[in-house]
Amino acid sequence: MNHKNLLEVLADNSMQYWAVLLEKQLDVYFDDMNHGDYSKWQLAINSLPSLEPSSIVLNTDCITIGDQKDSSEDIITVLEQQLKILMPWRKGPFSLFGIKIDAEWRSNLKWSRLAKHIRPLKGRMVLDVGCGNGYYGWRMLGEEAKHVVGLDPTLLFYMQFNAIKKYVHEAHIHILPFGIQKLPEFALNFDTVFSMGVIYHRRNPIEHLKQLKRCLKSNGELILETLIIESDKNEVLKPKGRYAKMNNVWAIPSTLALIDWAEQAGYHNVRIVDVANTTSEEQHRTEWMRFESLSDFLNIQDNTKTIEGYSRPRRAIVLAEKP
Repeated sequence: MNHKNLLEVLADNSMQYWAVLLEKQLDVYFDDMNHGDYSKWQLAINSLPSLEPSSIVLNTDCITIGDQKDSSEDIITVLEQQLKILMPWRKGPFSLFGIKIDAEWRSNLKWSRLAKHIRPLKGRMVLDVGCGNGYYGWRMLGEEAKHVVGLDPTLLFYMQFNAIKKYVHEAHIHILPFGIQKLPEFALNFDTVFSMGVIYHRRNPIEHLKQLKRCLKSNGELILETLIIESDKNEVLKPKGRYAKMNNVWAIPSTLALIDWAEQAGYHNVRIVDVANTTSEEQHRTEWMRFESLSDFLNIQDNTKTIEGYSRPRRAIVLAEKP
């Protein structure tokens, strides 16, 4: 994958030291690539037909690139076959040349809950930590962000993103196949940083928040989304084993604990702007994601509980600013 343009963008936005480090990290990553499915996924992307979209729409619920009238039925069938090699699709929805990718998560619902609260993204450099396949990044571009950089260590999500970007190759968005641990210790210069669905997977949530703060310029905005517990106290659930069949869930805070974490990490103007239960409307099994989903994670006799007996998933969005 060619990241030359991204390195130039970073250098032009006072992040030249990261650009130098990142170039070396990318070389090592791809030189040492040993994922068993990488060749299969790369072949699928290389086999995507060359099509020119008649339209690109990034500011509606479904990321829409092209129309089925842009090519023949046979070629569109080939496109769908290659996209399905990249299943499961977790974030969406997308529409490519009339092919509707109905992902597990209707990510547009989360975007609708947060978009009205955040600072306008127009002209801003944005970092999305734990970005998945880039659905939210495309929505950020739809709000006229200057450039979006995503991080996600799951190689399949990176490949899905590159499949989409093949048809919007000049778009000002890049995803890196890394987790947050690959970010440098020195300060970066982003206007807005998103971290959604990540903090409960970190052993030290306050350190995670400090890492995100180092990525922001002064007066930059953090948008954090996380699982929470329903409580009017400053307390944290530390699941024993799995939570909703997820492993690696270390700490789920109450809203008061979440605010306290952010303030301990040095943020100002910390506030909760949305709290919502996760529903089967938002997360469900589909033709494009055929594995277990929310209904399989809940207690069959009492769907207010997870299968392990904890309260069902409930999520909050918090905004904060770097001084």
